[in-house]
Amino acid sequence: MAGGGDKVDYVFKVVLIGDSAVGKSQILARFARNEFSLDSKATIGVEFQTRTLVIEHKSVKAQIWDTAGQERYRAVTSAYYRGALGALLVYDITKRQSFDHIPRWLEELRGHADKNIVIMLVGNKSDLEEERAVSTEDAKEFAEKENLFFLETSALQATNVENSFQTVLTEIFKIHSKKNMAVDPKANGAAPSLAGKKVLVPGPAQEIPKSKCCSSM
Repeated sequence: MAGGGDKVDYVFKVVLIGDSAVGKSQILARFARNEFSLDSKATIGVEFQTRTLVIEHKSVKAQIWDTAGQERYRAVTSAYYRGALGALLVYDITKRQSFDHIPRWLEELRGHADKNIVIMLVGNKSDLEEERAVSTEDAKEFAEKENLFFLETSALQATNVENSFQTVLTEIFKIHSKKNMAVDPKANGAAPSLAGKKVLVPGPAQEIPKSKCCSSM
């Protein structure tokens, strides 16, 4: 992790969206501060936190925004999505309804955010396996159909939370590096061979979207 006084090369805004009580604030607290509170209250007011990471020798500040409870009133505004380059679309694996609402959240996200936004579908509370109401296969199938990254996480046990954010931020970084090279091919010496590809290290309940490049029209 880069120190607070270090130069920041990039600032990437990432938003957390999904139904209330799926654990968005807990995921944010785990990533930003490595904290978890069992008696977490509903988020009220605007909330975002930052954390600086190093990606391919560049200092990247992640600015992670929480919905601040607005989703309870269907009042998430376009300003919340503005400038977002990544999103974690979160549901609770023990609440089927929270997964059934994911298409609606995805439609809203794609309607307001940058067309190149990097989206990770996150099934949270994987520690409650005995209460599971959404199968991993259902979520994988949806993620594959919509070309999303997918992971199951546990903010309580710190499972895959870091991996979720790292994957999204690294993919954003690749997209921006590709854009910079298109503007100035001499800007850096990175080989463009991975441009546009989504590369993930396999992990539990993880789906790598299949390439759509070669399907017949």
